[in-house]
Amino acid sequence: MPVENIKVPDLGDSSDVEVIEILVNEGDSVQENDSLLVLESDKAAMEIPSPKSGVIKKILVKVGDQVNEGHEIFAMDIEGGSEEAPAEEKEEASAESESAADEPASEADSSDSEPAAEAGATSVETIKVPDIGGDSDVEIIEVHVAVGDEISAEDALITLESDKAAMDVPSPKGGVVKSLKIKVGDKVSEGSDIIELEVQGAAPAPAAEKPAKASQSSAPAADKKAAPAKEEPSLAAKQEAFAEEAAANKGSRIYAGPAVRKLARELGVDLTQVNGTGSRGRIQKEDIHEFVKARINAPATATVSGGGAGIPSVADIDFSQFGEVEEVAMSKLHKVTAANMHRNWLNVPAVAQFNEADVTDLEDFRNAQRKVAEKKGVKLTPLPFLLKACAKVLQEYPQFNVSLHSSGEKLIQKKYIHIGVAVATPAGLMVPVIRDVDKKDVWQLAAEMAELGEKAKSRRLTKDDMQGACFTISSLGALGGTGFTPIVNAPEVGILGVSKTQVKPVYINNEFVPRQMLPFSLCYDHRAVNGVDAGMFATRLAELLSDIRLLMM
Repeated sequence: MPVENIKVPDLGDSSDVEVIEILVNEGDSVQENDSLLVLESDKAAMEIPSPKSGVIKKILVKVGDQVNEGHEIFAMDIEGGSEEAPAEEKEEASAESESAADEPASEADSSDSEPAAEAGATSVETIKVPDIGGDSDVEIIEVHVAVGDEISAEDALITLESDKAAMDVPSPKGGVVKSLKIKVGDKVSEGSDIIELEVQGAAPAPAAEKPAKASQSSAPAADKKAAPAKEEPSLAAKQEAFAEEAAANKGSRIYAGPAVRKLARELGVDLTQVNGTGSRGRIQKEDIHEFVKARINAPATATVSGGGAGIPSVADIDFSQFGEVEEVAMSKLHKVTAANMHRNWLNVPAVAQFNEADVTDLEDFRNAQRKVAEKKGVKLTPLPFLLKACAKVLQEYPQFNVSLHSSGEKLIQKKYIHIGVAVATPAGLMVPVIRDVDKKDVWQLAAEMAELGEKAKSRRLTKDDMQGACFTISSLGALGGTGFTPIVNAPEVGILGVSKTQVKPVYINNEFVPRQMLPFSLCYDHRAVNGVDAGMFATRLAELLSDIRLLMM
């Protein structure tokens, strides 16, 4: 295969255009019209397509280089061609263009004479898709006009997006939109109908200008510029016009290349919400990544009724049509709790591990300590024992005493053990935190829990009282139920859900005996904790609660 150097095509009036992205690598096989690189001027960003099919042998430019028309950008092995073929093709093409150049002039003269004769009259014309660089079945991503709109020449009608470029299609004339022939999502090609436009008759003056332009095209010095005058604007020219309008009217237009738009679609990013850091506000891939990272790390903003994270919200319904209703305002605490639960539910891939502990001996011991508890002025519930058992298991399985870093690349290992305890109050759910549980005895924990419980119910908990937990216990206690799955309170990675103790027959020494069994569930963040670790954690917790003597060892 012959090796040919691919050059930068005609860039219009632009010069010293920057290379902002190279889309191929050496050795890549490309087809004709495949995008090779992206250029950005002060007016537009545009992709340069390959004029031929072949294999990239060498990349002659790098990102940041500034190029002009004729600048060599790639060396390519051309498929199915010879060295002489390109020159012959160019000669044939130039001969055809010369012969074709004479014909449109006479046609233009005859066609322009009619509007001149009918100046001031109106007519309905069908506006079609112009030459779009050989692309076909290009998707319409935005329609800028509606029936009845009065538009001027060069006003944008629709925005098209192919796998190479996004561009506006301007109106060739001014007038009133009578009907739309397309809608968002349709795929169109050159010549497809866009709108029906009621056009006011042309004035005689413009018609007189046509022969002058035709005579100029015959001048040898203007051969190169004359040909485009009788053609539709090139793809690059349309992109330049689109970019200029986008820069002048930022917010109503999105200034981003096809590669960036594709990335945004893959990540579910709304480009209208992204701030571009490129030249003239152009959105770059880095802007998309930063936007996604910021959204992941941002505090929850979703409403309690749903929505956020790309999830559609639940529509409001007029319930009064079914019967009498009353709107009750949620308390501030209730709204904060709901928002936190919704955020945690969306962000934490939680798994639940179920187990039960034989707490018969624990209950016997606790009941035996009633008189001591009365002397100390403390109510001894199962909760202090749960706190001590959880603290010991957290020491033995430190992988539960961590938090995930926002980067997702490291864990924060905690050297302290603070445990939160969910408390139901008239105002809503609150979670006071008991610090250094591993360093306190059962009586200290019972007294501190009673104090924090009273502060929670009287709304006297401080911010410090509710911060710093490594793990949480949520107990339904005497409320009943055989099990539930509490929501992990991120950035913690585990929570224990404790249900009501039940007397069950347990098979011991060849016979069934009644035992008091405490059902519990361990919910954990599967990003930080493996299922095997969770199984061992739950099993060890059941052992400690079944024989509280192990808590001293």
